[in-house]
Amino acid sequence: MTAESLAPPPDAAGDWTIDQDWAAYTAADHALWDRLYARQTAQLADRAHPAFLRGLGQLDLGGGGIPDFRRLSERLDAATGWQVVAVPGLVPDDVFFRHLSERRFVAGNFIRSADQIDYLEAPDVFHDVFGHVPLLADPVFADYMQAYGTGGLRSLEFGALQRLSRLYWYTVEFGLIRTGDDLKLYGAGIVSSHGESIFALDDPSPHRIGFDLARVMRTPYRIDDYQALYVVVDSFEQLLRTTLDTDFGPLYERLAGEPDIAIFDLQPDDAVITAGTQARGQ
Repeated sequence: MTAESLAPPPDAAGDWTIDQDWAAYTAADHALWDRLYARQTAQLADRAHPAFLRGLGQLDLGGGGIPDFRRLSERLDAATGWQVVAVPGLVPDDVFFRHLSERRFVAGNFIRSADQIDYLEAPDVFHDVFGHVPLLADPVFADYMQAYGTGGLRSLEFGALQRLSRLYWYTVEFGLIRTGDDLKLYGAGIVSSHGESIFALDDPSPHRIGFDLARVMRTPYRIDDYQALYVVVDSFEQLLRTTLDTDFGPLYERLAGEPDIAIFDLQPDDAVITAGTQARGQ
């Protein structure tokens, strides 16, 4: 659905942004952020990619409750020219892509309730800011996100949104990355999840395969459980160069004639890092 077919809510600007209204957060809201932050940073210390951990410190996201987007944007802008803007929830695809293409990351301004600490249906401020924003302080990943936004706008012209959304899912949300001989976490959906930040690296159930753009775009994903498949990139430079160097138009045309690959299946030409047991949820 695009902005042409859906108007922003009455309290939102034309680009769907709203005031974060930081003063409206309660002491309990800030305490919940601090609780989530402390739990995740302790767990991620030896599991997350170093760039993510650097971003946490560089942007000063811990210890003071929910970050004020204005102050956070000042630090982020100084690092890579990005800003964080508040939105009322999920926004239309073209709105989302345009913000990314102009180096603005949209984030929900609400925080989950205490009884949803381990699971929530809609991404909240902890997922959006803790999960996504630290890597926006990394120059290469920041450029990748902008390139993705620009490519997203073009994908709408080809009717290929589903293909490109899979790239976002398997990299930005649930990506793994090689660091020397180890795998590390960087996807926002993993690093913001207490359970999946263990499962993604340690559990024998999921497949873990090397990154291939066409393979990713042919692979659906699951939203109701931990992932059955994780895609491993060699570097953020690999993501950026692949996005900038690929002519997506012919790729979309070619993939239109190819069937999807079931998320539980491996292919003969996959660069298999771990062939999972698929014991969970098949």
